[in-house]
Amino acid sequence: MDIFIQQIINGLVLGSMYALIALGYTMVYGVLNLINFAHGDVLMIGAMAGLTILRLLDSAAPGLPGWLQLGIAIVGAIPVCIVVSLIIERVAYRPLRNAPRLAPLITAIGVSILLQTLAMMIWGRSPIPFPQVMPSDPITIAGALISPTQILLLVLAVAAMAALVLMVEKTRMGRAMRATAENPRIAGLMGVDSNKVIVVTFAIGAALAAIAGVMWAANYSTAQFAMGFVPGLKAFSAAVLGGIGNIYGAMLGGILLGLIESLGAGYIGDLTGNFLGSNYQDIFAFIVLIVVLTLRPSGIMGERVADRA
Repeated sequence: MDIFIQQIINGLVLGSMYALIALGYTMVYGVLNLINFAHGDVLMIGAMAGLTILRLLDSAAPGLPGWLQLGIAIVGAIPVCIVVSLIIERVAYRPLRNAPRLAPLITAIGVSILLQTLAMMIWGRSPIPFPQVMPSDPITIAGALISPTQILLLVLAVAAMAALVLMVEKTRMGRAMRATAENPRIAGLMGVDSNKVIVVTFAIGAALAAIAGVMWAANYSTAQFAMGFVPGLKAFSAAVLGGIGNIYGAMLGGILLGLIESLGAGYIGDLTGNFLGSNYQDIFAFIVLIVVLTLRPSGIMGERVADRA
């Protein structure tokens, strides 16, 4: 039972990060009908920016509590990610809104490679140890262990997702985003500024990616220029699993994917002598993606976004 609870905790931590990243995918797809494959690299930029801020804090104010240092790193990484994401939208995606769908997809892959190359030039090729600012002693819950960093990660993920839901459901901008996702032409006729909605959507997605990036690096104690590629693909799988275009589906898909990976790595690894254990846990995300695309392409939540000519 202790092992089961431990795998559930690990799955919730991992799934929370997937959910934060998947929300960026699903929001952009809902508004623009575009898969932003550069989104995982925005996470990497957030982690690298957070790393740089923590280094500056270590020299300028070394006595700050760990949770406050991580909070400052996240607050500083968010505007960096937003600026990068808005530049991507303005330069790479906006000119291609009326182009064939393959063009933005190829452009997104090119932007991803460009961001990785720029990060490699700025921060280097080798993995960089991420400062361990939170206490390392784990906390015991029902026989399972969870670190203070993971607790902070869960709290931030829940708070960020709750704030997003309130914004989408209760604010005027949220209604404009839902209207644009439903039908951008009619929303424009009703006075909705689609460009403003798209900019806000990219900014929100980038902010969530910044939170996920800093906490991902803090949880795994390392950061590097290519760290966003695999989490980005897995978060895309989570968005498809939950129902791409649906923010609740992205949250559900992220949590489920994290649990599937954790339980699969823990239990299937034991049954196979670790042949399919933690060293091969990445395959579970893509097995899920293949199964979902084969049996239920619209995802668990089943929301379909109308095709746009």
